[in-house]
Amino acid sequence: MYKVVSCLSGRCAVLTGQPRYRPGLAKFHLASGALCQKSAFKYPPSDLPEMPPCNFKPEEYKGMSKERMMEIRRQNCNPMTMKVTYYKKPVFIHQGYMQWLWDVDGRRYLDLFAGVATVSVGHCHPKVTAAAEQQLKRLWHTTNIYVYPPLHEYCEKLASYLPDPLKVIYLTNSGSEANDLAMLMARLHTGNFDIITFRGSYHGGSPQTMGLTSNAAYKYPIANGLGCTNTMCPDVFRGPWGGSHCRDSPVQTIRECGCAQGHCMANEHYIGQLKETFATSVPSQIAAFFGEPIQGVGGAVQYPKNYLKEAYKLVRERGGVCIADEVQTGFGRTGTHFWGFQGHDVIPDMVTMAKGIGNGFPMGAVVTTPEIAASFAKGVHFNTFGGNPVACAVASSVLDVIREDGAQQISLDVGTYLMTELAKLRDKYEIIGDVRGKGLQIGVEMVKDKVSRDPLPPQAMSEIFEDIKDMGVLIGKGGVYGQTFRIKPPMCITMEDADFFLAVFNKSIQSYMERT
Repeated sequence: MYKVVSCLSGRCAVLTGQPRYRPGLAKFHLASGALCQKSAFKYPPSDLPEMPPCNFKPEEYKGMSKERMMEIRRQNCNPMTMKVTYYKKPVFIHQGYMQWLWDVDGRRYLDLFAGVATVSVGHCHPKVTAAAEQQLKRLWHTTNIYVYPPLHEYCEKLASYLPDPLKVIYLTNSGSEANDLAMLMARLHTGNFDIITFRGSYHGGSPQTMGLTSNAAYKYPIANGLGCTNTMCPDVFRGPWGGSHCRDSPVQTIRECGCAQGHCMANEHYIGQLKETFATSVPSQIAAFFGEPIQGVGGAVQYPKNYLKEAYKLVRERGGVCIADEVQTGFGRTGTHFWGFQGHDVIPDMVTMAKGIGNGFPMGAVVTTPEIAASFAKGVHFNTFGGNPVACAVASSVLDVIREDGAQQISLDVGTYLMTELAKLRDKYEIIGDVRGKGLQIGVEMVKDKVSRDPLPPQAMSEIFEDIKDMGVLIGKGGVYGQTFRIKPPMCITMEDADFFLAVFNKSIQSYMERT
């Protein structure tokens, strides 16, 4: 049995019944999680989607006030903290469990952003939490100048998930650090300096990785990332070329395509642009090519199916190594494969990873070949916290849970369902330009209209974004122009959760269209 709190006509009523679920059909009710609250809408709709039930009961919050937190945030936290604060009315998070988050007022949210694609198997997953607690009681920290079991157990386990010859592992504390290290390793191994990445990419915010990152919002007016060159992103929706069966996704673009089966003219044009970059912007020999299998911060951008395979060949002909940034796509999130690069039928020379590796525990890694590792061993590299015993215990447990809970299959099934249903909303609304992704790495690109494909303005994005939050769902935003909604939930969400989000998203778009 479950209880639903309703706030219709200013009155609260408790309804009791058996939970029922019918795919593709969400119930409608005024939903506010555990509390009866006023809607944040200026003109509250009479039929807001009803949130699926949850048996977990969060602790009552007894900490500092929201006003005091914001005062500290403004005065003592760095100014960037305020700059990146989501929403006009911020969410004050208190507790999490699996796909759910609760704020300090006890309101429940369906988390479809997972701390930026980081909480891979669920907030405070019991098995991962138990692994952390067990290791904390045994040994918090030592460094890899000593030999301790958790480090070696984890390295062996992680290596088993990667194809030959990717078997040598360097553990770090973040994705930026992993990419920074990969840059250094590539340059030492090849003896070359220049590195190529895509426009719109995000590979970190350290002084070196800032050069890999190609988005003005993350740039500072200082010398950074010397030797990094950005080439055209083969974006088959927003780019100059694209068609109706370019990408490896359950949903294709609505652009017309005259290509014969197995032939992609868009891919040829984008590869031509890469060749142009080689001919004009870098030396004849380069160090590396970085590529996210699906762009994350860039807005779940996907490339033509054979692009990476051809790009890798061109890079290697010029002495470079190929690096797959799996910080957001790794660990089963794309559904069809454990790693995003496997969906492109390539084997990189290095793989960088973080975020989902530890379900939110700070950790990252570079995995490479024995040959490249030997080049790096000419000097001394040391990382105090990389491979920390607690981090290794947590990350090892995450790998177990992904397998035991069938997280990769959930990503495939629920993600495919979500994209297919979102595509129906794309066909319904003029401002939804594109739906794309794989598994639970999903982007919904918003436009002024489908003909121009001009990005929906920031103010409009914010209105829809705020409405979605007020109805109890947290998602992200991305894209070069902030025009793409990003859906990257913990890999434990259900079809019922998906239906709830679809109803919320439909209502938010509908409300926006009515207002404008």
